Amino acid sequence: MDAESVFLWLAVVSYGFSALSYVGGLVLKKEKLFSTGLILAVAGLLVHVLTVALRWIKGGVLPFIEISESLTSGVLIAMIIFLIVQFSVKRIQAIGVLVMPVAFILLSWAGILTEKISGELPASLQSYWLWVHIIAASTGFGAVLIAAATGLLHILKEKYQTGFYEKLPELTVLDDLSYRYIAGGFIMLGVMIISGAFWSNQVHGKFWSWDPVEVWSLINWLMYGIFLHLRITFSWRGKRLAWYALLAVLVMIVSYWGIPFIAENFHTGFRIEH
Repeated sequence: MDAESVFLWLAVVSYGFSALSYVGGLVLKKEKLFSTGLILAVAGLLVHVLTVALRWIKGGVLPFIEISESLTSGVLIAMIIFLIVQFSVKRIQAIGVLVMPVAFILLSWAGILTEKISGELPASLQSYWLWVHIIAASTGFGAVLIAAATGLLHILKEKYQTGFYEKLPELTVLDDLSYRYIAGGFIMLGVMIISGAFWSNQVHGKFWSWDPVEVWSLINWLMYGIFLHLRITFSWRGKRLAWYALLAVLVMIVSYWGIPFIAENFHTGFRIEH
């Protein structure tokens, strides 16, 4: 097993124990376990960064070409966003109860799917639009994952209003936080679609080809647009939107990494014949 694989699986293990700590802290109502989970998440991120750096150095190409690399880089950016939120927003440490299990599952899947470095980057992928596309997609995913986690806290606090849950922010605060993260994610997903269209035009001369991932990316963007419309225009609040955020992020995960895995298309491992 090479150094890259060792670091990858160390990150997986760290994220796994972090997830257990967060879930255990919520179930047992022990906030100290959240601190343990945070320390493990930081440790996991450090070796996660090393994993991506080693693959980039070894291959000399962008570390998000294959599906496993897309998973690895997507989780990396989501984790960075998660830790920024953990250190900047008070009393929502418990969002790790959703974020960390998702990070653990996706990075484990990346480890299983990891392939040998494919070598020189094809000309079709040598575009700045690809950078914008991938970073916007990963940032958007990270933002809506945080929104879904905040929505989960909203649901739990509304159901269990006493004891441990009293220490969480007020329901209105959780609702506003979820709205803000989804608004940010919606913007980044829009950037993802626009940059992807320009990249597609460079590769095969048209901005839109009705590729399954393109279609589902548009559906995801519209789903979050509907979320914002329901909140702003129809004044939806609370549990309904919290459940919406949880369902939407599940659809997004399937769209990003499930469809390219099961159907050969333009996005499948970014295998482009050009």
